[in-house]
Amino acid sequence: MPKLGCGWVMRIIFLGPPGVGKGTQSQKLVDYWSIPHISTGEMLREATRNKTELGLKAAAQMEGGRLASDEIVVQMVRQRLAQSDCRNGYLLDGFPRTLPQAASLDLGLAVDDEAVDAVLNLEVDQEELFRRLMARALKEDRGDDNEDTIRNRMKVYNDMTFPLIQYYEEQKVLFRIDGIGTIEEVFDRIQAVLTEVAEKRA
Repeated sequence: MPKLGCGWVMRIIFLGPPGVGKGTQSQKLVDYWSIPHISTGEMLREATRNKTELGLKAAAQMEGGRLASDEIVVQMVRQRLAQSDCRNGYLLDGFPRTLPQAASLDLGLAVDDEAVDAVLNLEVDQEELFRRLMARALKEDRGDDNEDTIRNRMKVYNDMTFPLIQYYEEQKVLFRIDGIGTIEEVFDRIQAVLTEVAEKRA
C-alpha cells in the first residue's frame, strides 16, 4: 500500500482489550504515519516521576489504587496535543476511557476546528482473546493471573468500553477491525480504513 503524500493529518483513537495485539499495531501505525504515540499511562507515570503540578495531583489521587480523575487526565492530554509534534496528528492509546473524557476531547478539538478522524476498535473473538491472555500469563509466569481474574478483566474492559463504542458509532467515526490473522494482515485492514478516511476528507 503506497504511503500517502505529505500534508495528511490523522488523529486516531485506538481501542482494544489486552491481548488483542494493539501494542504491535500501534507501533506500526505511528511509524507509517509519522505521528506520536500518546499513552495516558506513560504520561501519568512521567508526570508523577517529574513531580509536575498535575503529576503530584494525580499521584495523590492514585494512592490506594484509585484512578486519576477525568479532569487531570484531560488536562494532561490537552497539554500534550498542543505540542508541535502533534500538528500532523497522533495516536491516542488509553484515552478516552470514559464518556466525560471523550466529550472533553471533542470540545477541546472543536475550539481549533478539529475532530477525531478515526476510532479503531481492534476486535477478537472472546474465547480466542481468553486463550491469548492465558498463554501470555503462562509464558510470563504471572502467578496472579488465572481463568477467573482474566475473565473478570475482560468483562471490566467490555463494560467500560461499550459506552465509548456507542458514542463514536453515533459520530460515524468508529471502525471495527478484525484482529485475527498475521500482524501484516491486520495492519493492512487498518490501513485500508485510514486510507479511505483520508481520501474522503481530501
